[in-house]
Amino acid sequence: MNFPLCRALLSVSPFSLVAAPNAVMAQQSNAPEDDRSNANDLLTDTIIVTAAKTEPLEADNLSPSEQIAIPADAAGIAARTPGGALVQNGALSGQLSYRGLFGERVLGRINGQRFASGGPNAMDPPLHYAPSILIDRIKITRGAAPVSQGPSLSAAVNAELVGTRFSDTGELTADVYAAGQYRSVDNSYAIGGQAGIATPQLRLGVIGSREEGDDYDYAGGTAVGTSFERLLYGVEGGFRAGEGEFFVEYRRSETDPTGNPPFALDIVYFDTDFLQAGYLGQLTDDLHLDLRMGHVAVRHLMDNQTARQPAAPAMRARATFADADTNTGEIALRFGSDTRNVTVGGDVEMIDKDVTITNPTNAAFFLETQPNLSSERVGGFVQWRGGIGTTEFEIGARLDHTSQTAGVPQLGAAVPMGPRMLAAAFAASARGQDDTTADVVARAWAPMGDIVPRVTFSRKTRVPSLLERFAWLPTEASYGLADGNIYVGNQGLKPEVAYAVEARFDFNSPAFNFRPTAYYRRVDDFIQGTPFDATVGVLDTPVEMVANMNGDPTPLTFRNVDAEFYGVDLDFTARPTARIMIDGTVNYVRGMRVDIDDDLYRIPPLNGRISIAYEGDRFAIGGELTGAADQNAVSISNDEDTSEAYVIAGLFAQFRLRDDVKLEAGVENIFDTFYQPHLAGRNRVEASDVPLGERLPGCGRGVWIRASANF
Repeated sequence: MNFPLCRALLSVSPFSLVAAPNAVMAQQSNAPEDDRSNANDLLTDTIIVTAAKTEPLEADNLSPSEQIAIPADAAGIAARTPGGALVQNGALSGQLSYRGLFGERVLGRINGQRFASGGPNAMDPPLHYAPSILIDRIKITRGAAPVSQGPSLSAAVNAELVGTRFSDTGELTADVYAAGQYRSVDNSYAIGGQAGIATPQLRLGVIGSREEGDDYDYAGGTAVGTSFERLLYGVEGGFRAGEGEFFVEYRRSETDPTGNPPFALDIVYFDTDFLQAGYLGQLTDDLHLDLRMGHVAVRHLMDNQTARQPAAPAMRARATFADADTNTGEIALRFGSDTRNVTVGGDVEMIDKDVTITNPTNAAFFLETQPNLSSERVGGFVQWRGGIGTTEFEIGARLDHTSQTAGVPQLGAAVPMGPRMLAAAFAASARGQDDTTADVVARAWAPMGDIVPRVTFSRKTRVPSLLERFAWLPTEASYGLADGNIYVGNQGLKPEVAYAVEARFDFNSPAFNFRPTAYYRRVDDFIQGTPFDATVGVLDTPVEMVANMNGDPTPLTFRNVDAEFYGVDLDFTARPTARIMIDGTVNYVRGMRVDIDDDLYRIPPLNGRISIAYEGDRFAIGGELTGAADQNAVSISNDEDTSEAYVIAGLFAQFRLRDDVKLEAGVENIFDTFYQPHLAGRNRVEASDVPLGERLPGCGRGVWIRASANF
């Protein structure tokens, strides 16, 4: 089916997303960047999820009333940014695809803290730990992330949770925020909030949320195995010292049994602790210090017994235990003003991982598929912000050294000979690799009144993950590809190196804002799953024999290939009258192998969204269309299927009962359209109405209602 031209005008992310922790009345921050503001803010899209701290609703300053039922998965919010798309792997396991790249190629952080996923199949990507009901804002760098944010091949995403702020009244104040939502399509609820006390020098607060949902309905049935449960709670505190702040925060995230139909196993639990502390602020007029240290501990169990319907028989029963510990330290000293400065800094990241597969009905069956994996990275950077005439620029470079090692796998007595042979071969291998990588990012922009042209050049790198290097046993672990293929690691992998150029301009006026961007990225040594050997389907190696025992006679191994990406994304906002707002985005990306004639795997199709809203003095009503084109440019070497175009519609309304109390409601997928997003995972649940192996469909028609209050 061809995608009509009119659908190409749909947009996926509004120009300005202001959403609340209880709503995605989203608004991306894109001030004119005219001059001398902080460069990191200038070059960052901010999805503000803030009804918690909103101003009274007025027609002349209302954020765009672009609203949806908040998904439990915060990746669904982040994917509304220009260039974004959602990789749908379960209710709490989605990933942001940014301009065709996802997974560990996109840096994810929570409250500025980076950490390693605990699940070998990325059931807990970074945004898993940011309940949507508690998000204050999501910051996404435009294009390549600055070197000061650490290594990443593409963009950087930082989800900031609601918190207690210092008092600006000179007295002790209390701050309370509460929000709740009900969504009929999955009979889910989310409640959350924050409370604290503060003076101008001291702040103390608590945060908490609870979410539960059943299997969701789609047009034609129920996607069984998609229920979810999650609890989060924590405390935070800060002390102002001069122009800076000492801070500390602790959070506990507990994900209970949650279905993941695209995977062979479901979540039984993720018990994760976050701790970080540091200092942020001015030491002198011309010296700014950012210092933080953090620790994240993930404890994880997944199986095919607790949530899977039907449960696997005893011989195929599996329970996998996974631990991940991340310790980080970062320091950055900025010399100069906000707009004319040099920043030097360094960071260290130490990761330890273990994964053990067991059979809960047989204590003698266990395999350490990721035995005592370790990654230690030390990096440093320098970044210069300046200007020549009317042109502003930011130039940075960083150097990182990464050491990775793996231990010797232990196996139980009931493990058959094939895996034993592979374990012995792995134990006899080097099981270690050192890499030194260099990144460079240069940005320039020239404020010219209503128009701001921009250009970015970058060289970005990514060291192979511990999984890609040291996965000695052929399994479906692939950091969330969820494609049913079996993968095995490759210790000979080289780091990925991406060279990119991006050109764009911003047009800003009171009635119309427009930001088109064109980009090209060449990635040398791109890491991709490729056939294990040249005789595909011929079981002539131990790896292929073991893979065949696991149901796939054609395993893939991670190899370095060459790839390129190019595309265009844009966002716009139009206000034809003082009370009518129209906004939207269009995204297009093409990803191709350069070493062979093939397209890259899991590249989103042309897609977009457009919304229109009428804004009254204390209310807003509107509608939204979201759509995607056919995707026929698919990976032949990865047996990727094409997908069909779709358009879905929704309605929304907002009512401000008083300045600090807001009620919202809406209807999603109002025509109950059946659609299957191209990046959705494949169903593995036999009891579901979704056929085995089919892409998971999007949610059907449903109503939602949400309330929030600030006191």
